[in-house]
Amino acid sequence: MQAVNTVIRQRLHSDVALVNQIAEYIISAGGKRIRPVLVLLMANAYGYQGTAHHELAAVVEFIHTATLLHDDVVDESTMRRGRQTANALFGNAASVLVGDFLYSRSFQMMVSLDNMRVMRILSDATNVIAEGEVLQLLNMHDPDVTEDSYLLVIRSKTAKLFEAAAELGALVAGADDTAIAAAGEYGRSLGTAFQLIDDVLDYAGDAAEIGKNVGDDLREGKPTLPLIYLMEHGTAEQRALVRSCIETGDEEHFDAVLSAITQSGALEYTRRAAVAAAERAAEAIAAMPASVYKESMLQLCRFAVDRSH
Repeated sequence: MQAVNTVIRQRLHSDVALVNQIAEYIISAGGKRIRPVLVLLMANAYGYQGTAHHELAAVVEFIHTATLLHDDVVDESTMRRGRQTANALFGNAASVLVGDFLYSRSFQMMVSLDNMRVMRILSDATNVIAEGEVLQLLNMHDPDVTEDSYLLVIRSKTAKLFEAAAELGALVAGADDTAIAAAGEYGRSLGTAFQLIDDVLDYAGDAAEIGKNVGDDLREGKPTLPLIYLMEHGTAEQRALVRSCIETGDEEHFDAVLSAITQSGALEYTRRAAVAAAERAAEAIAAMPASVYKESMLQLCRFAVDRSH
């Protein structure tokens, strides 16, 4: 990861001062860096000896960072990773444009690797992520979103980049197609588990620990899985409350919604769905040769569902 951070610092440079300032601000905020870690772990698990995985890990992190910059503008978020979002500090226009810079820089980097399959995986991933963002936008303030429709958003918006990161690690190490497909399934399922636990933490987490405001999903009118479950299994009064809150982005009734979610078992249901996804991820790499890297990936499956941030 130190080598990846060196690549990130080198590739972030721009002759435009504001680009450097905002990109540095968002990258230096840290975060879990799970996606670039997946590239490294998967490459090492298959015995890779070169340095291209450092470049690919940085590409994945740049794509992720670009989506964060754009997401925070769309969601009008003010807090991420325990501090002000870039849009809150520098304004929406600057955040969107620097997000574009990071996207285009990531494509410059992937082209420099001169591997058509790498470019196909990453270009497909960025397109699917963009579709997922639009799908989520269509779902905003819609209390009738189904569980299947929501899971499609998760697969597109969040899990796809996990999938691409894992595939790239296996690909650059020279793994066969079966192993690359298994790596993709691992990443996709791990990403799904991560997002579902994020949904839980938005109602049951601690703002200081998760680094963002609890209840943001409700304020943004996002029908995540806990709310979808409550809409299907709650009382008539609870369903009416949730419908109204989703439609209006009403966070004033957050405590009442949280109480209803807790009583209905919605958080436990969402957590079980996350556990099932993490188990699918672990199963996907069962045939992988034993190594410290494989064990780390299995630990990631456990962390995905046991974390509090």
